[in-house]
Amino acid sequence: MTLDALFPDGLSPWQIVLAVLSILIGWLLSRFARKGVLKLTTRTPGISDSVAQLAARFTQYALLLVGIGVGLAFLGANVQPLLAMTAIAVVVLILVLRGVADNFAAGVLIQSRQSVKIGEEIEIDGPDGPIRGVVQELNGRAVLLATVDGRTVHVPNATLLTGVLVNDSRHGARRSAVDIRVAREEGIAVDDVIAIISRAAGEVEGVHAREHPGVSFASISPTRWMLTLRIWHHPLHGSAVMSATVRGVAEALESAGVRAVVTPRQGPAPLVAPEPF
Repeated sequence: MTLDALFPDGLSPWQIVLAVLSILIGWLLSRFARKGVLKLTTRTPGISDSVAQLAARFTQYALLLVGIGVGLAFLGANVQPLLAMTAIAVVVLILVLRGVADNFAAGVLIQSRQSVKIGEEIEIDGPDGPIRGVVQELNGRAVLLATVDGRTVHVPNATLLTGVLVNDSRHGARRSAVDIRVAREEGIAVDDVIAIISRAAGEVEGVHAREHPGVSFASISPTRWMLTLRIWHHPLHGSAVMSATVRGVAEALESAGVRAVVTPRQGPAPLVAPEPF
């Protein structure tokens, strides 16, 4: 397409002035809009710098293109071919970057709603089962998790937004359970056993004192008591606190002459015979 076909003859000075003013106004508005978007996003909690910069640049370029288009219209340009090419380019861009756009929009929602924050431990559904990790970074494409076994997991924002999300850190405390099998013998009262377990658990470093350890009955048989100890601890210190609790309770029961097996809660019971005393 040549310039003669694009611009008709007989342009007036006013058309040229209005075209230049349109481009200049579009450039100025794009600059002010970019600064305004940056200020707005910085005041909005949960939006990262990368997302703010991307939104500001998109707004700036969009207004600049509008100003150029209006200027071409004042010059009498046939903008229909340009509009058609622009529409085709936009459609192709949307098809190519559909996943990126979905993740970006999901990232904006995640950071604005603050469903997850940096430093929190979350659990999501992974391809091989649940994945638990600490949030290290929030960006426009994914959420980065660091697992306890040293892996780094990149979770797409769209997957995190539409899937099942468990936040272990939002309330600042988490409850864990310990299963205790106590042999029933002469001279051993269950209330004394519960007192020993509660006292030993309360002395473990990391167990919250505000929520006292609780002991409940899981089952009772002629040969043993099945007890469940529930403790509260920091969300990120679960493994260390559970290990110390199992050791402290087991040593306390052994010192009192009580035969027992102390294990962390492992989920559903296996389909095998229980360990004999």
